[in-house]
Amino acid sequence: MTAARGARAFRALAAAVALASGAGACGVAAAESVTTRPSLVVGVYPDQPGLGMRTPGGGYEGFDVDIAREVARRLGVPAGRLTFRPVTSADREALLERGAVDMVVASYSITPERKTRVTFAGPYYIAHQDILVPASERVRGPRDLKGKRLCEVEGSVSYRRVREEKGVPVVPGRARGYAQCLAMLSGGRLDAVSTDDLILAGLAAQAARTGGPKLRIAGTPFSDEPYGIGLRRDDVDGCEAVNKAITAMYQDGTAERLLGRWFGPVGLHYTRTVPQFEGCDEPAPPVSDAGGVPFPGQ
Repeated sequence: MTAARGARAFRALAAAVALASGAGACGVAAAESVTTRPSLVVGVYPDQPGLGMRTPGGGYEGFDVDIAREVARRLGVPAGRLTFRPVTSADREALLERGAVDMVVASYSITPERKTRVTFAGPYYIAHQDILVPASERVRGPRDLKGKRLCEVEGSVSYRRVREEKGVPVVPGRARGYAQCLAMLSGGRLDAVSTDDLILAGLAAQAARTGGPKLRIAGTPFSDEPYGIGLRRDDVDGCEAVNKAITAMYQDGTAERLLGRWFGPVGLHYTRTVPQFEGCDEPAPPVSDAGGVPFPGQ
């Protein structure tokens, strides 16, 4: 090959690479934003009564599931193009980063740690850690749990918040998830369950539906848990669009209707106004290793 032909070939190759790179970048940008997708895969819990549960027919139901359906509809994605995928507390970030899910709606508390890997829309609700006990138990707050058997769920920090942050000496009753906590509490193998009040309300409602013991929520919240909708990192357009959908859901009464449907029967005093959003383009705050890492919620 002559020098002239070599130079022309190099220029042609460079142009082709540049063109392919530009097209690829556009394709990636389009794929990364939930605003441009004709279909959506949403990660939800399969085992949290009232929030995300897999039904015997293979579908999903719960407050988080209904929130996801409403958000998708308001983004222009019809029900037939919406797919739910089960997630756990441990794999939500990884599934978003791999593109296995487009959104996560799973009692997903917004924290500085998580914001380094995920863009959060919302929150769509501010939950609070509380305590679930049999109706006959005289428990009003964390201090009343001293010496009692408290459920400890893998991957959750709710137990640690009582034992370490509040300094209450409790006896661990280990469980794989809150559905198992409910079974243990109903069977007398636990004295209490402590986690977000929406989860507790769902457990209490489940017990009532299945003829279990009467349970009550202590009603003394001791944390704020802002539930966000997880999106892929830097999907600012998607975040802003989801925030608009959440705002509209509160303005037209949809959010209150869904809260009443899932948590009204157990007497939970839920918030009816749209929460203050975190902000879509805020950089994630640094996580300091000097002062400790905040408890990451659910």
